Amino acid sequence: MEITAQTAAQLRITAEEFELIKTKLGRTPNFTELCAFSGMWSEHCSYKNSIKWLKTLPREGKKMLVKAGEENAGLMDIGDGYGVVFKIESHNHPSAIEPFQGAATGVGGINRDIFTMGARPIASLNSLRFGNLNEAKTQHLLAGVVHGIGHYGNCFGVPTVAGEIYFESCYHTNPLVNAMSVGILKNGETVSAIAEGEGNPVFFVGSATGKDGIGGASFASAEITKDSAEDLPAVQVGDPFQEKKLLEACLEVIQTGAVVGMQDMGAAGIICSTAEMSAKGKSGMLIHLDKVPTRQKGMKAWELLLSESQERMLLVVKKGMEQAVLDVFEKWDLPCSHIGDVTNDGMLRFYMNGVEEAVLPAEELVLGGGAPQYNREYTAPAYFANIEAFDMHSVPVPTDIQSIAQQLISLPNIASKKWIYDQYDSMVGAGNTNTNNPSDAAVVLAKPTNKALALTTDCNSKYVFANPRVGAMIAVAEAARNIVCSGGQPLGVTNCLNFGNPYDPAVYYQFVEAIKGMGEACVKFDTPVTGGNVSFYNQSPDGPVYPTPTIGMVGLLDSVDNKMTMYFKTTGDYIYVIGHLKNDIASSEYLHKIIGQEFSPAPYFDLQEEFDMQKMLSNLITLQLVNSAHDVSEGGLMITLMESAFQLNKGFDVSQTDAAIRKDAYWFGEAQGRVVVSISKEKNEAFIAAMDAQHVPYAVLGKVAEQDVVIDATNWGNISKWKAQYDEAIGNFLSK
Repeated sequence: MEITAQTAAQLRITAEEFELIKTKLGRTPNFTELCAFSGMWSEHCSYKNSIKWLKTLPREGKKMLVKAGEENAGLMDIGDGYGVVFKIESHNHPSAIEPFQGAATGVGGINRDIFTMGARPIASLNSLRFGNLNEAKTQHLLAGVVHGIGHYGNCFGVPTVAGEIYFESCYHTNPLVNAMSVGILKNGETVSAIAEGEGNPVFFVGSATGKDGIGGASFASAEITKDSAEDLPAVQVGDPFQEKKLLEACLEVIQTGAVVGMQDMGAAGIICSTAEMSAKGKSGMLIHLDKVPTRQKGMKAWELLLSESQERMLLVVKKGMEQAVLDVFEKWDLPCSHIGDVTNDGMLRFYMNGVEEAVLPAEELVLGGGAPQYNREYTAPAYFANIEAFDMHSVPVPTDIQSIAQQLISLPNIASKKWIYDQYDSMVGAGNTNTNNPSDAAVVLAKPTNKALALTTDCNSKYVFANPRVGAMIAVAEAARNIVCSGGQPLGVTNCLNFGNPYDPAVYYQFVEAIKGMGEACVKFDTPVTGGNVSFYNQSPDGPVYPTPTIGMVGLLDSVDNKMTMYFKTTGDYIYVIGHLKNDIASSEYLHKIIGQEFSPAPYFDLQEEFDMQKMLSNLITLQLVNSAHDVSEGGLMITLMESAFQLNKGFDVSQTDAAIRKDAYWFGEAQGRVVVSISKEKNEAFIAAMDAQHVPYAVLGKVAEQDVVIDATNWGNISKWKAQYDEAIGNFLSK
């Protein structure tokens, strides 16, 4: 067939890119080669509209064991000869079309990124966004995504230990499904995604290849429309039991010493793994596609190259050690086929039944090599004018804060996510310490060391919508705050950057400003960005989603004994708030959902004040002066107090300490940099002395009570009543 610019356009390759491909090849590509460029130069694989800005993020740190973006996931030193491997990625578009498989394969894919490096996954997290929970479509997507995450994770045998979920109308068409995985490995036993050594055999291992997932990378690089359901074949189908076998086989085959390099076949399938491994090793490959195990007859060369069938790996093996590899995969009853060999000329040559189907320079296909890089125009969004026009004084000060608290505690963004997390196995592996002893971040044992990891995902996209730079800084700061509240020290970041169409100047402005804010905050907290994922095109004819730069952060506890929990322990303990109290209701759930004001600035935030507060809190925990610590976030001070009381059904008797602050701002405002702590009577003087010595602001709110909630001398009833409302709200929405 004749290959033209029109052919390229059908594969989402622009006319300019088609000309660039012809220049790089010195000829017109054939259809199979054009398909390879379509996958590899898609936004999902090449990051062509984001890489220049991603390079501005802090990417180096003294505890990093591999360079950012150089491997499938980030790797940082945790001491005692071990490292932590972690990464977060999106599976948004597949989940919008087929929520169960979309979410399930997202979990499978991110776990493969961890064990392909030689690490055993020990924990999963997620960050989810959906539309209005009252709508049938949202309920369908939520049920499918939660079922998919739970099914895959539970069967695979890795606990889901933490996550976050928000409901906003802008996610109605484009839900966001971000999955994070964390693993542990012994330093020095890392496997790289590299192909080197002329003549070394290339093995395909894992599940047989089918037509599911073909074109998935390109599918993820386009907007969702009413016709997107026609792309349903682009959604992969996962098998968690097969992945469990693949995990064990891969970790075992590494121990044979036969593995030169290994990479999972994720986005863009075989073409991606062969190209990236070859480019990294400055080598090439000769591949016989007819030797790839298939589960469907008659698959064409381009289909085999682009299929994203799940649970597959590509291995480069030391010549002469083939049998050791074959024996391991035979033991685990997994397909293992010698499909080609490493060459030294930098070219990828693909054959099918002896016929040459494609010849491609590996370097020209990949990110950082020949893949195009663009600078897009950006301008401040027009809606900023509405944000700047907001006047807090136009909102009447409420007289009945109890009724507002009752509404807030039942909002889907605030209420307990029990209906969701009860469907996840959080206990498998016996490493999760939070099941009956919750803290702000998940704390998991870093076996076989005596250390523990604090893990969290965070992003309030409403803040980022209001001010992309400040909102992204807040996302980093809140992640660090959750880790510090749990007794850990922030270590490093992985990010999942979810935005609309990068060709929209207002969307690209959000992206650029968010990157700037994220970088500034990561430098401040000494949390280098080890890698992550960019997901553009989260946009429908109705417009883009809120800009959502999700932060996955890992922290370290030298001992699990240093863990701090979030809940009140003892009646009579003093309750303090550490941090600045501000007359601020901007971008709060109260203002947005109760008052109905969509446009307002980001909440008060000062990076230095936040850093100082966290440093102070960490010191207090080290000195064992604190009985509990819980950060102030969505819902403000009132919701923080309620959540601190629920675990042991403790009450609290508190009063407003600053009459100059509006009642709604005091109790429901979401000004950043604040944490609620409880202090025993015996340690109260030492706590005050420590605080006064560092000049970090604090205020006493009251005391932990037996069971009643008392606000400003008014009894609001038993805490169990509030807990029931909090626990049952989402289930009640779904049972309507």
